[in-house]
Amino acid sequence: MTYETLIRYVSELGLDGLDTTVYWFPETSDRYLASLRHIAYKHAVNLYSVAVRARLCQPTPELQRAEVENVKKWVDVAEKVGATHVRVFGGAIPKGTSESQAIAWAVEVLKRAAEYSGGKGIILGVEDDGGLTTTAEPTVEIVKQADSPFVGINLDTGNFPKGGYSQVALCIPYAVNVHFKANIASESGGKEKADWDRLIGMFAKAGYKGYISLEYEEKESVATAIPRLTAELRRIVRKYSA
Repeated sequence: MTYETLIRYVSELGLDGLDTTVYWFPETSDRYLASLRHIAYKHAVNLYSVAVRARLCQPTPELQRAEVENVKKWVDVAEKVGATHVRVFGGAIPKGTSESQAIAWAVEVLKRAAEYSGGKGIILGVEDDGGLTTTAEPTVEIVKQADSPFVGINLDTGNFPKGGYSQVALCIPYAVNVHFKANIASESGGKEKADWDRLIGMFAKAGYKGYISLEYEEKESVATAIPRLTAELRRIVRKYSA
C-alpha cells in the first residue's frame, strides 16, 4: 500500500488525519512531500504527525550534536507535509550508565532540537517505547526537564511492560499525541484487551484535546479490523465529547 492509497483509505473511513511514519516514505524529496500534502488536502486528511527514528540519549557532545541535526532534518520534512508533531524515541541506556545520566543526555538533545522545532511551531513528542522510555517515570522526567512548550509525550497506550492503565495515567498530563492499541499491559505484566472506554474516559477527565490514532499490530486482517476498530474508537470519543 502506498501513502497515496493510504490517504484515500483514511478519507473513506471518515477519519480526521494520518500519523505518518517516515521510514515507509519511498523518498523525501520536495516534489514527493508536496505531492503527499496536495493529495491529503484534496481528501480532507491532515498529515498531522511524522514519526522518526531519532534517539535522544547520546553519550558524547559529538553524538548529541549529530542527533540534534537528525531531528532538525525530520522537522523540516514535517513542515513540508504540514505536520505539527514529530515523534522521537528516548533511545537505549548505554551500558554502565545510570538512568539519571541517560535522562540528562536525552534532555540536552531534546532541548536543543525543540529550540529549532519551536521556531516552526512543531512539537516533539517522546514516545514510551523501550530503552530509556520503557516506563512512564523516566519518560515524564525527560519532558519535565526539557521544560519547553514544544515538548511532550507521544503516548502509546500499548507499549508499557506492566501496569498499563496506571502508566498511561502518569503520562496523560504531558501527552501531545496518542497511539491507541488493541491490547494493554496488565498489572502482572501480561497483555489483555484494552478497555478503550476506560482509557478515553481518563483522557477526557484530564482535558486532553489532541489526536488519538489507531496503531494496529494484531493478527486479524487489516481489511476487517481497521473499519471495525476505527468505528469503535470514534463511537467512544464521541460519547465523551458530548
